Amino acid sequence: MSTVSVTHLADQKFRVETRDHVVLVDQPADDGTEVGPTPLELLVMALASCAAHYGVAQLRADGLPADGLMVQARWTTRPDPVRVGRVSLRIVLPAPLEPAQQQRLLAAIDHCAVHNTLRCPPQVEIEVAEPSMLAIGR
Repeated sequence: MSTVSVTHLADQKFRVETRDHVVLVDQPADDGTEVGPTPLELLVMALASCAAHYGVAQLRADGLPADGLMVQARWTTRPDPVRVGRVSLRIVLPAPLEPAQQQRLLAAIDHCAVHNTLRCPPQVEIEVAEPSMLAIGR
């Protein structure tokens, strides 16, 4: 099982670590200061970057130019419960595609692991670890 660790820094700021990577996330403060994206923005960023990954892979498999491919994501939230309610992805191509190439591109992007996770939500288990449990490595 892979691991992500999130550590509170101050106010609404957190340090997120996985493997050798660090990302700072937060909620914008009332005065507008912030250190990074919000968790919901990270979710949408993950979806868009996953789509870009699969799109570039398909363009390369078809022997087409992939440098400069861009995925733009627009999204809105929904209340009760608060969540991302809609995401629209726009794939900006570096060069025109034939209809068959475009269909293969869309089919490849449809295999994005993040998109599949949203389609088939994972089971989420939450456990509270008391400080003494952390000290003994549990």
